[in-house]
Amino acid sequence: MKMRWSLDALYPSFDSDAFKQDLTKCTEGIRQIKKWTKINLSNQEEPVKKLEKYITTQNDFLHLYSRLHSFAQLTLSVEAKNEKALKTLEKLETMSTELAEPTVQFQKWLGSLNNLDQLISSSEILKEHRFYLLEQANKNQYLLSEQEEVILAKMKNTGSKAWAKLQELLTSTLLVEITVNDEEKQLPLPVVRNMAYDSDPQVRKMAYEAELKSYKKIEESSAASLNGIKGEFITISEKRGYQSPLEKTLLDSRMDQEISDAMLTAMRESLPSFHKFFRKKAELLGYKNGLPFYELFAPMGEVDMKYTYDEAREFIVKNFRTFSDKLANFADRAFAEHWIDAEPREGKRGGAFCSNLHVIKQSRILSNFTGSFSDVTTLAHELGHGYHGSCLMDQTFLNSHYPMPIAETASIFCETIVKNAALQEAEPEEAFAILENELSDAGQVVVDIYSRFLFESEVFKRRKEASLSVNELKEIMLNAQKEAYGDGLEPDFLHPYMWVCKPHYYFPERHFYNFPYAFGMLFAKGLYAEYLKRGADFVPEYDKLLSVTGKMNVADITKTMGIDVRSPEFWRNSLKLVEQDIETFIHMK
Repeated sequence: MKMRWSLDALYPSFDSDAFKQDLTKCTEGIRQIKKWTKINLSNQEEPVKKLEKYITTQNDFLHLYSRLHSFAQLTLSVEAKNEKALKTLEKLETMSTELAEPTVQFQKWLGSLNNLDQLISSSEILKEHRFYLLEQANKNQYLLSEQEEVILAKMKNTGSKAWAKLQELLTSTLLVEITVNDEEKQLPLPVVRNMAYDSDPQVRKMAYEAELKSYKKIEESSAASLNGIKGEFITISEKRGYQSPLEKTLLDSRMDQEISDAMLTAMRESLPSFHKFFRKKAELLGYKNGLPFYELFAPMGEVDMKYTYDEAREFIVKNFRTFSDKLANFADRAFAEHWIDAEPREGKRGGAFCSNLHVIKQSRILSNFTGSFSDVTTLAHELGHGYHGSCLMDQTFLNSHYPMPIAETASIFCETIVKNAALQEAEPEEAFAILENELSDAGQVVVDIYSRFLFESEVFKRRKEASLSVNELKEIMLNAQKEAYGDGLEPDFLHPYMWVCKPHYYFPERHFYNFPYAFGMLFAKGLYAEYLKRGADFVPEYDKLLSVTGKMNVADITKTMGIDVRSPEFWRNSLKLVEQDIETFIHMK
């Protein structure tokens, strides 16, 4: 089966008439938006009519812009040196800065309306976009002057966004020198990182050592990128009046400190159970002082669970069907219509992601598939993101963007479906391997995510005073891993460069992109427990939950399912499910 995606549904090429025409329309659209806001937002006459016009114009324009931007961004993610894609992306981002001024004008005008609730209630279009309008009005308190906002938007293109592109280029083109079957090779970073799942312990260790050595080539540039991105965010957050970068992130995530504290409290309480799991795995692999970092993903059991791409498709679709035909049919379509780019290769970024393309009611998924069971669950994870997007396709563009914490809910729910279904039909040795894989993934989402939260918190604290050196960043990462993993890991074999290979630290608009994974897993666990209680009756309610995630805050979204995420007890109950699996694993061998 073809393992590369097709972007033809967006555009045939950068040179196509369709692409060029839409690029021209985009330029004209920006000009019209600027002109309209300047004329119409100078007074409060006919506010309902103006609000309706703004909403309609934004939905139409953002569809057009997202189509162009997605085509360039997706192309660049698999062709790091594609000059047309890079130049187009830069051009689009430069164009988008022209919207800073009209956006600020609208938010300030919106904030000046004393009877906003009453105005919204008088129009069906406005009622549909109530959450969006109230959120925009609330942002008014953090706005700078129009001129300052325009300057900031323009400078980001040569600041944080430029640093982010550099980092993606560095990791996408980094070749790792490694000996494979007595042959010296230079392999892409994602290929070598995937060797962590190899059945041969010598290969896992060799890949780890080669990976760490390769980062020497890009460590200084990566540190400069990280310092530039985090330094800019600190400056802007302070200038806008946020108490900290975390406060801004929480507000952008549509959640509050109480939710964050409740979840992190439960996560910290669960760490000893995970340490037990890591020590047991170390014992089974023959280690006495904890698990070396390069053994975190070592497959367990006598069964070497390998899948071809076709087998992965069949496995996922079959197990998704145990939940619903709608989910299974969505996944099958994604494979059949080449929405997935799964082949690791030079010039392609590492990791995995899903891009939901609202404008064409499709998704595109990137992964680096090498055949491990973990690769299969990664595909299920990203297809979950895609399914979430499909549940929002009937919403307007402005109502289709959900907050970061909710972003991981459907993806991890889909992982759980696949893993639990696989466990039910597995032979004892296979069940052991699947359970170990499940717990390894949970360890990443709870323990490693907690270490990333600690790392980023400390980076922001120190970066406020000065830029951090490579050695400082390595020291902070090692300290974070020691605190999170405790005696579960061998202290002489940690990973000081995890800040280089994880792209999440370099997203200019998404800082602390770590706790959403923990939120998603634990919320999904709670939802899955409800599904097991209620069966098929749960499915339509779950789909409805996903469909409203773009127009509510986190607490209200979870409340639709009767869940209070401000209570530590909810998070503890979800983690107890994982802790029970850890006890089962410990007593299996």
